[in-house]
Amino acid sequence: MVQIGYPATFRPDADGRPVVRFPDLREAATDGKDMVEALAEAVDCLGSALAHRLANKEEVPYPSKPKRGHRLVPVPLWIAPKIALHWSMKEAGVNRVELARRLGVRETVVRRMLNPDHATRSEKIQAALEILGKRLLVVVEDAA
Repeated sequence: MVQIGYPATFRPDADGRPVVRFPDLREAATDGKDMVEALAEAVDCLGSALAHRLANKEEVPYPSKPKRGHRLVPVPLWIAPKIALHWSMKEAGVNRVELARRLGVRETVVRRMLNPDHATRSEKIQAALEILGKRLLVVVEDAA
């Protein structure tokens, strides 16, 4: 099971504002006026960085294990299933054309499933993941 969240550092700048950086995604950085705002901004920043990588067919790294001083930032729900599908296809060695064949759809359908700007119905991504031997779970836990 893979929990889709990335470790991040939250360190104050010269003005005391928390600055957020992601060791796995060097291009992703943000801040906030306080920790609550910084965490909200971090989630948004993380989603944008992952969407950019996915849209540009760049590597989407698996999250590393959090180290001392890191906080785990969850991947936003709007992009997490698409990232999971991308990783599952890569792990299975299945390209878009092959997944489309297995699903009985055109390749453009699979392309849209991976497009961060396309509002793909969750049932379609779930079906694709099942074809690849995976299952998408949603977990609700108490906020920290």
